[in-house]
Amino acid sequence: MKKNDFGGLFIAFEGLDGSGSSTQVNLLADKLKEEGYSAFVTKEPTNNIIGGLIRGQLTHDWSSSMECLQLLYAADRAHHLHREIIPALKNNKIMISDRYFFSTVAFGSLELDTKWLMMLNEKFPQPDITFLIKVPPKECVRRMQASRFELELFEQEQKLVKVWQTYHWLSGQFKNVYVLDGMQSRAQITGEVFEITKRFLRRRDIQREENLLNLKKK
Repeated sequence: MKKNDFGGLFIAFEGLDGSGSSTQVNLLADKLKEEGYSAFVTKEPTNNIIGGLIRGQLTHDWSSSMECLQLLYAADRAHHLHREIIPALKNNKIMISDRYFFSTVAFGSLELDTKWLMMLNEKFPQPDITFLIKVPPKECVRRMQASRFELELFEQEQKLVKVWQTYHWLSGQFKNVYVLDGMQSRAQITGEVFEITKRFLRRRDIQREENLLNLKKK
């Protein structure tokens, strides 16, 4: 994958469904805004046309081959980067994505060749920071069953065990991947995430915005 040379800071959160990654995405964005930084939350699959096709397959509204699904993920990601992420990074903004390519490789590895999945993503920029939240598959299923009427395509414990194995493998293939204990309290995880993020903000010399700081003072 390519290094982010666009200027801003690109952060991705990954993990099994039910791990709490979406919660941490929003908590980090809120904390950064409190500190005066310009931070934006985004997600994959997107809410655009291609993302809608993906969500339809995940919720069993239609079906295709797993190869077709992964090609849709790659197309959605290419559009997402072109339309939203890269323009924001060029303007020195902080982009926080709820899932990125780790998730498609991890879940796609249930039925497809990992090398092919990696090849589909090799031209995309790598996040500056990837937070991978680790929660046991059994606990993830318990959390999902408590909050959802029906589980989606990949949300079964045996499948999630294999998905996590691929997540773990991916964490060793790339730099700046931080595996966090998702069984800690929400506040503990948020604290770790913010401390790591601050180190990267200093390295990139991303400045806080005066208008946001003034709003905070009020």
